[in-house]
Amino acid sequence: MTNNNYSEKIAISLGGSLIVPNGGIDTAFLKRFNDFIRDKLAEKENRQFFIVVGGGSTTRHYQKAVREVVGDKLASEDLDWLGIHATRLNAHLIRTIFRDIAHSYILKHYEIIRKVDEPVVIGSGWKPGWSTDYCVAMACEDYNIKTIINLSNIAQVYDKDPKKFQDAKPINKISWEDFRKLVGDKWIPGMHAPFDPVASKNAQELGVKVVVLKGDDFENLENYFNGKKFVGTVIE
Repeated sequence: MTNNNYSEKIAISLGGSLIVPNGGIDTAFLKRFNDFIRDKLAEKENRQFFIVVGGGSTTRHYQKAVREVVGDKLASEDLDWLGIHATRLNAHLIRTIFRDIAHSYILKHYEIIRKVDEPVVIGSGWKPGWSTDYCVAMACEDYNIKTIINLSNIAQVYDKDPKKFQDAKPINKISWEDFRKLVGDKWIPGMHAPFDPVASKNAQELGVKVVVLKGDDFENLENYFNGKKFVGTVIE
């Protein structure tokens, strides 16, 4: 366990869809995210962010390309590795943006606990079978973090898939027990659960709270950090 002086540690699961929404890098988002994180650090000297980065459309482009070349005779492990390397590329991009205040090493082997004294620590995917949500839950276990902010392109968790059901209702707050009934127990690579089912089991056992927020709504993010009314879903 690390022995630094940060009393407020926050993990962020940063969806790759925010960084690379459709094949091009969203530099407008990255500029705002950079400013936002630095502002939050300036507000509290004892605050530390662990940012675990997803693969976004980079993953899907590579997986689609290899399917077009060789068809469906692919090992799921190979598809997973393409996704993992996409997360590592995105993670390196984020670490470069925060280079002056970030830990020099990207967390990507979660059985290793490192001494991390910098205010920003960047993580990526780990190995086949594990999502970046699972990696962020592992970081919580390793570094004694009790809050995960899940930033993606969805604003809230719904009681059923809003793309399929017009009467789907948004959820403001939900227990881990009820959330896990919604998402099930099994992680399937590429699934679009608001938070990975296996990671959810881990987070529940660790007593970690997850807050689902739309990643590019910075006014709403400010409201959350300032204790004001916000749009999102709290799972605890």
